[in-house]
Amino acid sequence: MFVKMALRAMLKPVLFLSLVLCAGSLVFAQQPTSDHTSERNREAQESSSRDTKVDIRPPRDDAKNHPDSRGAVSDLVVDEKGDPPEVQEFHPWDPMKAMKDVEVGDFYFKRKNYHAALDRYKDALYWKDNDAVASFRLAVCQEKLGDKAEAQKYYEQYLKILPEGTFAKEAHASLDRLAKK
Repeated sequence: MFVKMALRAMLKPVLFLSLVLCAGSLVFAQQPTSDHTSERNREAQESSSRDTKVDIRPPRDDAKNHPDSRGAVSDLVVDEKGDPPEVQEFHPWDPMKAMKDVEVGDFYFKRKNYHAALDRYKDALYWKDNDAVASFRLAVCQEKLGDKAEAQKYYEQYLKILPEGTFAKEAHASLDRLAKK
C-alpha cells in the first residue's frame, strides 16, 4: 500500500509535465510557416508613405504675420522658379553635448591649454547657439590668446544673452579694458 501511494505521488508530476509538453507542441505547430513570415516581411518593407505628399509650404498670410521670416531662408539655394528647396536642413541642437563641451573646455582652461579650451567652447556653441556660459568663456579664451576683436564680440554676445547674468560685471569690465587698448 505504501508503494502504491509512492507511485501515485511520482506519477502526478510526470503526467502534468507530459500534458504541458503536448500543449506546447500544439501551440508551436500552429505558428505560421516561413512562407507566411516572408510574405509579411515583404509587405512591411513596402511603405504607403512614399505616395503621401506632405505640404510644407508656409501659410498664405505668413509673410504678413512674420515679415522678417524671409531672411531666415534667404541663404538657401533656390530652384529655377525662385522657390527654396522642399527640404530645409536645420542646425543641430543638443544642449547635453554643449554642456559636456563646456565642462571639457573648463578642464583645458584650468590647465592653461587655451587653444583646446577654445575649440571645446566653439563646439558647445555649435550644439547650442547662444549659450551664455560658452560665449563668456570663449571670450576669455580669445582674450588670453590675444584676439581682442573676437573676445569683444563674444563678451558682447554674452551681454546680449544675459545682460544681468552672473558674469555681466566681469564682461563689462573686460569690454572697458579692451576698449582702452
